[in-house]
Amino acid sequence: LMQRLFRGLTLRHLPSPIPFTDTPTPLTPKPPSYSLAAASRCPPASDESLFVYDCSSAEKQPLGEKGQDGKGTDKGSDDILAFAFSPSGGYFALTDDNKRLILFRTKPSWECVSVRFVNRRCTSLVITAAEDKIFVADKSGDVYSYSITEPQADGKLELGHVSLLLDVALSADDRYILTADRDEKIRVSLTKAPYSIVSYCMGHREFVSKILVIPNCPDLLLSASGDSTLRLWEYKSGEEVHCCQLSTICGPQATKPDQKFTVSRITYCCQGGYVAILCDSIPTVYIFQLDATARQLVYKQQISLKHKGWDVAFEEMGDLWILQEDKEASLLLYRACDGQWKAVTDDKRLQKMSKYIQDNWSVFEGFVGAESYYSHLYKASFDNMDEYLQRKEERLQQQKKKRQDLQHASSGQTKKKMKTEEPSL
Repeated sequence: LMQRLFRGLTLRHLPSPIPFTDTPTPLTPKPPSYSLAAASRCPPASDESLFVYDCSSAEKQPLGEKGQDGKGTDKGSDDILAFAFSPSGGYFALTDDNKRLILFRTKPSWECVSVRFVNRRCTSLVITAAEDKIFVADKSGDVYSYSITEPQADGKLELGHVSLLLDVALSADDRYILTADRDEKIRVSLTKAPYSIVSYCMGHREFVSKILVIPNCPDLLLSASGDSTLRLWEYKSGEEVHCCQLSTICGPQATKPDQKFTVSRITYCCQGGYVAILCDSIPTVYIFQLDATARQLVYKQQISLKHKGWDVAFEEMGDLWILQEDKEASLLLYRACDGQWKAVTDDKRLQKMSKYIQDNWSVFEGFVGAESYYSHLYKASFDNMDEYLQRKEERLQQQKKKRQDLQHASSGQTKKKMKTEEPSL
């Protein structure tokens, strides 16, 4: 199963490259298999050329050959399913639907370190702060770890859920691993002993689409769900400290009465404690500010887009980048000014990155107009009251008819008996 939705743009305020990667959904007509990377902030003497990696050219496992789990492999289409940078930006890893885990080193220049094969198609991955392991969550609910220091080593099963995993995260000190699944659960485990469950964060009423450990408030977890809420947790105890109903904020943008506000992307800026989110199929970016003392999110602003938003990301200093579904204006840059986020158009980095995207628009074309990935994750609900009442009425009518038939039959037999008993003249 493929990752939640498009994660097309990851930005870091680092001299390392920035990836533009198309993560397709099952409904994407022709999802591309390319990973693109470019530097937003390079030293003057650095090479500013675009790095391109085509997954279709990577090593493939022979069709039918048994993998690490003992099962045969099936043919994939090289679509990228999930990716992540290490916290320092020194490593980048991706997985595709050919069940490959591809590791890159980004400094001093981009190079492919290893191509390994995973057991099942993955949904999310994360790299430790120590940059020694990659944790990979898959569609069956398992999490495997893969060594970075031993880039050819097989994966090790660390933990498992009985439900599809949608996201995985680590605490800043790598002590805790957090996993979110389709069945509304967030599990907190010890990274070095994942069988030891520290807590569960229970409260969401639908699948948990995103989780984020707040970098400068390491005891707080931010989560989003198909139930249209953002929730803050003290995750070590599993206590919910704040719940934000997105329907009360996003309501005016609803395109239908039963509109759901499923968060497809969360990004956080330590400078000011700002949180920006994108909701599935809604062309708006919503900005909140974390009040760490009060343990709550304060709504600040919304940025309306002319097209569907694909991704959103903060730089360390607070600039907000938005990737949207439009070739001519695919990339937008916003900057805080007098308490409001305002569009910036004369930034050289923006112009350079926009040109990169336009020149490689074929990487993104397959996702244009794609339907929601999240719709099939909702719990099925059945309104069978009308059907029940109809069946009940039919049953009552059948019983009534049966009684009437019995009464007619009984009446006919009584009349016949009375007639046979009449004396003859």
